[in-house]
Amino acid sequence: MRKMLSALALWLCALVCVVAATPAYAATQNPVIWADVPDVDVIRVGNSYYMTSTTMHFNPGVPIMKSTDLVNWQIVNYVYDTLDSGDKASLNNGQNEYGKGSWASAIRYKNGRYYVVFGSYTTGRSYIFQTTNIETGPWTKYTLPAMYHDPSLLFDDNGRVFLVYGSNDIRVIELNADATGVKSGGLNQIIVANAGSVAGSGGLGAEGAHIYKINGQYYIFVISWPSGGMRTQSVWRSSSINGSYQGQVILRNAGIAQGGVVDTPDGKWYSVLFQDSGAVGRIPYVIPTTWSNGWPVLANPTDTGISAPASLAFVASDEFSGGSKLGLTWQWNHNPDNSLWSLGARPGYLRLTNGSVRSSILDAKNTLTQRTFGPDSSAIIAMETGNMKNGDYAGLSAFQFYYGLVGVRMSGGTKSIVMMRGSTNNPNQASTPVQVASVPLNQSRVYFKVYTDFRNRTDKASFYYSLDGSQWTAIGSTLQMAYTMPHFVGYRFAIFSYATSSTGGSVDVDFFRVQAGNPATTTAVPTSTPIVPTATRTPTAVPTAVPGTATPVAPTATPAAPTATPAGPTSTPVASAGCQVTYVLNQWGTGFTAEVTVKNTSASAISGWSLAWAFGGNQQVTSAWNATVAQTGASVTASNMSYNASIPAGGSTSFGFQGSYSGTNSVPASFSLNGTACSIAP
Repeated sequence: MRKMLSALALWLCALVCVVAATPAYAATQNPVIWADVPDVDVIRVGNSYYMTSTTMHFNPGVPIMKSTDLVNWQIVNYVYDTLDSGDKASLNNGQNEYGKGSWASAIRYKNGRYYVVFGSYTTGRSYIFQTTNIETGPWTKYTLPAMYHDPSLLFDDNGRVFLVYGSNDIRVIELNADATGVKSGGLNQIIVANAGSVAGSGGLGAEGAHIYKINGQYYIFVISWPSGGMRTQSVWRSSSINGSYQGQVILRNAGIAQGGVVDTPDGKWYSVLFQDSGAVGRIPYVIPTTWSNGWPVLANPTDTGISAPASLAFVASDEFSGGSKLGLTWQWNHNPDNSLWSLGARPGYLRLTNGSVRSSILDAKNTLTQRTFGPDSSAIIAMETGNMKNGDYAGLSAFQFYYGLVGVRMSGGTKSIVMMRGSTNNPNQASTPVQVASVPLNQSRVYFKVYTDFRNRTDKASFYYSLDGSQWTAIGSTLQMAYTMPHFVGYRFAIFSYATSSTGGSVDVDFFRVQAGNPATTTAVPTSTPIVPTATRTPTAVPTAVPGTATPVAPTATPAAPTATPAGPTSTPVASAGCQVTYVLNQWGTGFTAEVTVKNTSASAISGWSLAWAFGGNQQVTSAWNATVAQTGASVTASNMSYNASIPAGGSTSFGFQGSYSGTNSVPASFSLNGTACSIAP
């Protein structure tokens, strides 16, 4: 009762303070959500807007977010609890679906019914979910026979239904009238060949299709990433669904791209896109849009032009005293085992019980997550550890493939507070837990805090513990967070518990409290109170140039690719005496990623490095992480970042990149590190 009264008093205080201090609001700056909400699609029904997003391997999946102003969004439902029950979706038998699950959903409304369509690289299928009540469900699932990449749904005014999708070439396939399956003998063809050509040649071809019919014209919005350029938003237009289409670039600014448009009740238009923003993930922008000669014209994306107070209602603190169901801001990593967690076993607490032996947090069952958010944010938990068993670990994590965590380790009948991290940021290598620091723990109740800093792409996480919930002590080292492609999501705050020796141990989590910034002490934030970020909302400098209105071109036109001068290494490379390179490919269609590990096999440390190689085909690098990558023709150079410039003797560092290709895509024949030839690992 005391806990409930305390939370109620804090909620009333927060409410009064917010009401009393409410100012007249200027136009809200972008991003409208400084957190990982990628592949957005938005519709308006009456005065309400509904948005869906990709959630990959997190469940429940495909959130339904609602807004009345396009700025403040709240999760009101999910499309499914779990999509598939196989080993990959359930973290069983050494398998996982990281970076797979649901991809790039689209949402539509027609005649009182809502439709959400998406594909899954876990199952190799696409799905259309339908409901008449988007906020409460239930949903009916229909399975399509193939994985349609980044699909979008169109209900034409002649009663026909189309699915538009594709990578590089944009295709259309006709569905039956009730959108439950593919229409036999219906339209099925490429409608825009080489749809990325309008933005430039090479690089990542067009994808992320969003189709609309506006004033009798068909519009297909796509994103591409030309060689030497940035993520670019284009649109193709035709008076017929099957073409011919003309295209033009509508936004080439700070990599903000992929999404579509929505109108307001008073006739205004907005584009809703997202920007890659490092470890926090992919963050949505709402951009005022006008029309000129039948083409959308996007304003400068710095602010939304909408006067409204911005909040983060899609993250929330939790006292775990609200009944038997978790709030909608929570998602499990992969499918949960519902027999091993409870809000009722000890009222007012979340109990996590270990039902299987696991090796690390990456394959642990029932890891419970919420988004981190910018510009900086922190999460705190209070945990009771009296029922832990030897070999158990439990606590709070900054969670992605390259994770960091603070928690309790039980070993030999004694407990210690530990800070740990993954052993590598290369997702194609096996990651094992590395203990960075440890201190004895002689009490059952303990508090943990994780602080994430995304200001100016700092992307660092810090870890703390407290014995009384008031005085905090930093532990271990700062984690240089890294957005990895196989996970393909921003970092999450994650509550975890797993066993490495025997099952049956458990922990009770008293509360989870999330806040902007890194306060020295903790104050409860009730689940109904939006969290307002501090400091400026603009994560990176946005160029002031307003996108131009290029002359429409035919699909076959190929403009000259933009050029850029890549930045050099952040320190002067020193000649290397010995090195080994591991090059791991993951490819699909005309795209691929490569994870590259450089091992220093010499007896001396390397301070500053530059790795050079030549592709054997027509591969083009389109983006990179953990290195600065420059390409001229077939020749490529990858140079260190400031945080990974040093490679100790016998040590290694990893980086990765995404690219496009046609024909063959093999491992380069040779590599050199600071001018010295390296061996290549088999």
